[in-house]
Amino acid sequence: MRQLKYWQALSEGIVQAMERDPDIFMTGIAVDYPSGIFGTTVEATKRFGPERVFDAPAMENALTGIAVGAAAVGKRPIVVHPRNDFMFLAFDMLINLAAKWKYMYGGNSGTAPIVVRAVVGRGWGQGATHSQSLQAPLAHFPGLCVVLPAFPCDAKGLVLSALQHTGPVVIIEHRSLYDTSGDVSEDPVPTPLGKAAVVREGSDVTIVATSFMAYESLHAAQELAKMGVDAEVIDLRTIRPLDEQTVLTSVRKTGRLIVADTSWELCGVSSEIAALVAEKGFSYLKAPVRRIALADCPAPVSQPLENAFYPTASTIAKVVMAMLDKEHAGLGHLDRADSFKGPY
Repeated sequence: MRQLKYWQALSEGIVQAMERDPDIFMTGIAVDYPSGIFGTTVEATKRFGPERVFDAPAMENALTGIAVGAAAVGKRPIVVHPRNDFMFLAFDMLINLAAKWKYMYGGNSGTAPIVVRAVVGRGWGQGATHSQSLQAPLAHFPGLCVVLPAFPCDAKGLVLSALQHTGPVVIIEHRSLYDTSGDVSEDPVPTPLGKAAVVREGSDVTIVATSFMAYESLHAAQELAKMGVDAEVIDLRTIRPLDEQTVLTSVRKTGRLIVADTSWELCGVSSEIAALVAEKGFSYLKAPVRRIALADCPAPVSQPLENAFYPTASTIAKVVMAMLDKEHAGLGHLDRADSFKGPY
């Protein structure tokens, strides 16, 4: 097993999938630029050239419709959005066409296995219209599979699974994760869709997290262990379909639940997990469920306001300690500098 950065693992998964399946092609704004969407498309561009990796103009709705049509006749398109905020322009084709394809034609017109990569996250003064995480509205619609890889092994494994899936898959990638590192197999090993991962076992509290918050939760749990607190961390990986059993099994063991997400609370993933446990695991709980999410306002632009707006490892650790009625002062040292510098 070797260590790869998140972007390298994602790139390797795409290349291995394209080697195996000549019907896969990739398009989107800047996919063939030297920067290659944080490096993730550079190798595929070198290996497969403009016939299978090519730039697209800013026509998100039309591009998605073209890709859905290509998928319906046997191709496997990957559409990349360097900023997921502009996916709003593609929602009509993605939700009203791709997600409903197999349902509307009674299975007689095949499927539409389009894969959409969407980059989300904070940093570099992105502000209200360039910092949003759209997993909740996407996961609301039956027919779409929505995944959020948090660690390099799953960045590779989930893109491999997505490119073998029979329906549309949205892969949401957080900007702050691209430079993180982890163990990644050289083999093309898919990560199963719809299966959460217990990335750290524990007995005192369950932390269920998505995307970058899973990364931060693991860091918080490792530091809390030095203080005698044993936190179990679950990386959801997929939010549609949702792995209910892994969450409920963990809460049954610990009796306490904290949910951390990269978007807002109201009508969000954190609320869905809280509702799941309230409905199916209420008797397990020793304390009220806590949610860690964004403040109920659009993202600010200035760095001091960003620092106050976004939850971090110390935010998670403080909530854990408060839930356990333990002293939680002086946990700010858990937070690390964000390495993301832009330009996207």
